[in-house]
Amino acid sequence: MFATSLGDGAELRPLEPWQAEEFLAHMDRGRAFIGQHVGLPDATPDLDSTRNWLQSYADKTAADAGRLYGIWLDGLLVGGVLFRVFDANAETCEAGCWLEPAAAGRGLVTRAARVIIDWAIEERGIHRVEWMVSSKNTPSINVAKRLGMSRDGVQRESSRYRGVRQDIEIWSVLAPEWRAARSAHPAGTPRTEA
Repeated sequence: MFATSLGDGAELRPLEPWQAEEFLAHMDRGRAFIGQHVGLPDATPDLDSTRNWLQSYADKTAADAGRLYGIWLDGLLVGGVLFRVFDANAETCEAGCWLEPAAAGRGLVTRAARVIIDWAIEERGIHRVEWMVSSKNTPSINVAKRLGMSRDGVQRESSRYRGVRQDIEIWSVLAPEWRAARSAHPAGTPRTEA
């Protein structure tokens, strides 16, 4: 298994079904906070459903249709990033994230998303990376901005979440934009993590 350092005692690693108990404990710590905008807590209320959800991403990974990574801080699982959709043939994917409240505000999601987006573009030839987010999810919108994404538009009231219609913003970055931004900020150059 690999781990990628995110700095400051944090690392990014694949999340797999055998980690269901650890994932459920993480979800229980952050369930209310994460569930404000993301349905992940509703999909993983107990150990069996958690194991099934993790297995669904193991299956997506095997089919090259998605990926799931955890963010560990000082050895504790505190969040994650994923490719909810990954289509190498179409050269598109959709990235996303979640984080428990104790780890918020440290730039962990931004750093982790940079790692997976860079891999998708440079290793897999992805041309367009999307980030879909509720218009009310300001922290996730701010991540999209820090990643250099552009707001493509809003799907008004296109999603029902916990019985309430939401507007969904679509953000994206194209491979040439990603490379240009990376060239402007070479490895080791500090970036604002707000």
